[in-house]
Amino acid sequence: MATGRMGALKKSGDPDLKLSTPFHLYPNGSLQLLSAEMGDDRDYTCQVTGTAEKVKATSHLRVLVTPEPPEVIPNKGTISVVDDKAHEIATCTSRNANPAPNITWYRDGEALEIPTELNGELYAVSRTVREASGLHSLTSILYLRPKKADRDAAFHCRATYHMPNGQQGQQDAAPFYLTLHYPTENVQFWVASPAAPGGWVREGDTVNLLCRGDGNPTPEYIFTLKQGKKEEKSLETNTNGNLTLRRISRNQSGLYQCEVADFDADPEVELTQKLEIRVGYLDPLELSPGENVTVSFGDSMELGCSASGDPTPKVLWTKDSIPLDQGPHLTLTNVSFTSAGIYTCEASVPKLPGLTRTRNVQLLVRGKPELKPEEMQPQGSSGWTEGDDVTLTCSARGHPMPELSWNHEGEPVNRIVSGWVQSSLKLKVTGTAAREGVACTASNHLGDTHHTFYFEAVASQAPQAGVAVMAAAVSVGLLLLVVAVFYCMRRKGRCCRSREKVPPLPPEPEPSRPGLDRPEQTGLLSGGGGGGGSSRGGHSFGDEC
Repeated sequence: MATGRMGALKKSGDPDLKLSTPFHLYPNGSLQLLSAEMGDDRDYTCQVTGTAEKVKATSHLRVLVTPEPPEVIPNKGTISVVDDKAHEIATCTSRNANPAPNITWYRDGEALEIPTELNGELYAVSRTVREASGLHSLTSILYLRPKKADRDAAFHCRATYHMPNGQQGQQDAAPFYLTLHYPTENVQFWVASPAAPGGWVREGDTVNLLCRGDGNPTPEYIFTLKQGKKEEKSLETNTNGNLTLRRISRNQSGLYQCEVADFDADPEVELTQKLEIRVGYLDPLELSPGENVTVSFGDSMELGCSASGDPTPKVLWTKDSIPLDQGPHLTLTNVSFTSAGIYTCEASVPKLPGLTRTRNVQLLVRGKPELKPEEMQPQGSSGWTEGDDVTLTCSARGHPMPELSWNHEGEPVNRIVSGWVQSSLKLKVTGTAAREGVACTASNHLGDTHHTFYFEAVASQAPQAGVAVMAAAVSVGLLLLVVAVFYCMRRKGRCCRSREKVPPLPPEPEPSRPGLDRPEQTGLLSGGGGGGGSSRGGHSFGDEC
């Protein structure tokens, strides 16, 4: 297959007749430009020779060039919305494209429908420039009469250009925002720090008042204070709209006013706002008769707690965190040692959470000691036994603080538990302690209180020892009896064998005696084997065995 021939095209009008784009001409008549340039955008003619008639055809080659990314230059000045004309907003340029690109303007992502004729609301002016390279650059200038709603709007421009096969490409410029000048239409004035309904704040707190107008540039804010019939007092003028009252006091209550100094605002716009600030306070509490109160056992006492403030405070008495009564007075009747302790008076302002004061009253009950013994139980189920260890405990309270003593020798352990003086004595149970008891005594200069511990049914250790000895003796006796029986049985066996070998001699006749021949006596004598003092008495014993 023929490869054709290579060459270069020459551009007409070139005085130097320099070679232009390299080409490749194939035998089938195809012409390939190896590196197309902008100058190659022209008509090309193909002529067939060697025939009777010359035949030729023309084709136009269009070279497409993608533009550079668009550049936008926004208006960095302040644009007034009160003017009745359109202002230059921004200039967008798309350079070096072929053919020339198109530019479209967008606001918050939506394309602006820009009319072709000039007007006072919205239009654009476009200009196309042919560069020396033959490429085209397009510049579009956007004119707009902005509104207040455009203060936060994002604007940008987009360049669209042609691509092969009838497609289109696009490039977006960076978004930008406008700096607008618009008058104040609304003014707000409020307490930014914690406050209660009705404008109540706590004395000593830091109070922040904020005033805001919706105009731009930020106007000046003028703060004043009106108290009763006094003249209005100027406080502060600034551009941030903040008024800070540090450690506010009760004499700063009054009607605060914020005025926005905006001379471009519509005359019908209310540029002044007012705010009533009420400073709540609570004075220190006063106690009667005082912080330390002493009362005699069985008497009555009234405790007083005076609270003053604005709004009117409420008073609550508590003891050990348990509510007792509401109001400035607390009456105690028939007081006992249980009544002694710390009473708390708490004053609070319900409208202002956290505005509270408290004071404590120490109540002492004067009286002779109250004694509380701890009963003891025997270690065993059968009762107490001499020698048992036992710990006796007595607790006492009173004012002045009582002292505890024992009538038994030992080293008691003393301590204070929840207002009680506690004494513990460790001892051994004895017969004397069981008979006389062990007594503890609580005493102060107002009197004494006694308690005696008794031990009932104390068993002695001696009878128990005798029983043990008797049991041991019985056991030994039984053992000896068993041994004796065993010995006797063996002995009886030997006697029987002797009797079989040696027959007994016949008994010697005895003379009868009258009146004495009773069967019982005869049987007894013969059975006993002890007749007539015979010399074989031992042998006869052996036979009976």
